[in-house]
Amino acid sequence: MDVTKTAPVSTGVVGIVLAGGLSSRMGGGDKSLRLLGGRPILDHIIERVRPQVDELALNANGDPERFEVTGMDVLADTMDGQPGPLAGVLAGLEWARRHHRGAEWLATFPGDAPFLPRNLVPRLMQAVERAEADMACAASDGRAHPVVGLWPVRLADDLRQTMLEEDIRKVDRWTRRFKLIQVEFAAEPVDPFFNANAPGDIEAAERLLRRSR
Repeated sequence: MDVTKTAPVSTGVVGIVLAGGLSSRMGGGDKSLRLLGGRPILDHIIERVRPQVDELALNANGDPERFEVTGMDVLADTMDGQPGPLAGVLAGLEWARRHHRGAEWLATFPGDAPFLPRNLVPRLMQAVERAEADMACAASDGRAHPVVGLWPVRLADDLRQTMLEEDIRKVDRWTRRFKLIQVEFAAEPVDPFFNANAPGDIEAAERLLRRSR
C-alpha cells in the first residue's frame, strides 16, 4: 500500500481575521472571544476559514497574549488611532508581503461572523479570475459586505499612501477606485455573514447555530 503523503497545494492566498475594532456596540472587550455554543466566536471562524488559506493571522490591538492559544500571528494596526477595518486590511497586506513572498492575495474575514462559508475564498478567487477584476467582496441578500474580501498584495503601498494622504477610512471609498466584483452567497437557511455586533446578537446567533446544525 502506498502511504506517501503529499504536501498541501498552495493557494497563493493568506488570510487575516479582523478583530481590531473597539467593540463599542458590544460594550467593549473582544467580540471574537464571546462564547457561542460554548466556544469563542473566533473558534468557529478559524474552523471555517483556516482550510481555505495557506496561512491565517489575526488583526487585534492590545496585549496579543490573550489570543496565544490560537497559534496565529497577531498583528496590530500599523496606522495610529484604530481607524477601522481598513487598517486591518493594510496590516494584513503588509504582513503578507513581508512574510509570505509567494502569496499574491489576502483574504479578510470579520472577527464577529461565526457562519462564514466554507467555500468563501475559492468562490471569490474564481470570480476575480473570470471577471479579470482587481479584487472581490462577498454579498448576501442583496447587500455587500466590504470587509469580507479578497485583496491583491501588490496594492499594500497604494492603500497606505491613500490612508495617510487622503485620510480615507471607509473600505468602499478605497475599493471604488478599482475593478471590484461582488460575489453573492445564499442567505438561507442562515446568512453566512451574520455578525454578532451587539449583546442581543449573541442570543440570535445561538438560535442560528442550532438551525445550522
